[in-house]
Amino acid sequence: MSKPIGVIDSGVGGLTVARELIRQLPKERMIYLGDTLRCPYGPRPKEEVRTFTWQMVNYLLDKDIKLLVIACNTATAFTLDELQDTLDIPVIGVIEPGARAAIKVSRNKRIGVIGTEGTVSSQAYPNTLKAIDQQIKVNDLSCPAFVPMVEDGMFDGTEAEEIVAHTLRPLKEKNHIDTLILGCTHYPLIRDLIQQEMGEHIQVICSGEETAREASFILAYNDQLYNGSTPPKHEFYSTGDLEKFEKVANGWFNEPVSFLKQIELSLNSSRTS
Repeated sequence: MSKPIGVIDSGVGGLTVARELIRQLPKERMIYLGDTLRCPYGPRPKEEVRTFTWQMVNYLLDKDIKLLVIACNTATAFTLDELQDTLDIPVIGVIEPGARAAIKVSRNKRIGVIGTEGTVSSQAYPNTLKAIDQQIKVNDLSCPAFVPMVEDGMFDGTEAEEIVAHTLRPLKEKNHIDTLILGCTHYPLIRDLIQQEMGEHIQVICSGEETAREASFILAYNDQLYNGSTPPKHEFYSTGDLEKFEKVANGWFNEPVSFLKQIELSLNSSRTS
């Protein structure tokens, strides 16, 4: 059996990337780790996010993964460069793929970004977008209510609609954007609510599809794609409530998750460069 792809996230949001990886790479085995116990990462200091991220990475390195996907925008913003410089396996994040996808579809070069406080304050998206095209104008907005909403499984209903409408009002009033990047992998789980509030004329971008495409390219380039006939057995790990995780995962994948285990990440297990 080929080595697995490792995926880490602050909680259940990275399942949106995991589903796309499974769709585009159906033969590949995947190991997913969501730090639901300490989610959300957005409000946390950079050094704390860095420590937590390394703890997750080290856990997956012990599983002998061949590629690491950081399916968390905050962790990508704070640790991607360090992880790429330190690890001897390919590491990809979700920010650059999302930025590229947005630039492809934007007609007026005015792009909105919504994300956690950490992602927005890092200016990772504006910097990445402008590095690709200096003419891009960016309006960003932190949406601290969205991750807890998703982690609680609140994907629809009147209360959810009200939270989304109230949160997005400042961005909606800046009606020049034609494209909106969901700068947190939790947000695709409430994409319909966001699209409804912003309007059908806004192109809503999720980074999962582009991230999975990049993973596929890297594995092919390194001649690491699995070409055998054994069906993959995916593994899912969570540091928090398994019942909540399982409910979201089963709904998102439209089938029961066969392997799910709760784990504890040691506060002393982080390895840094």
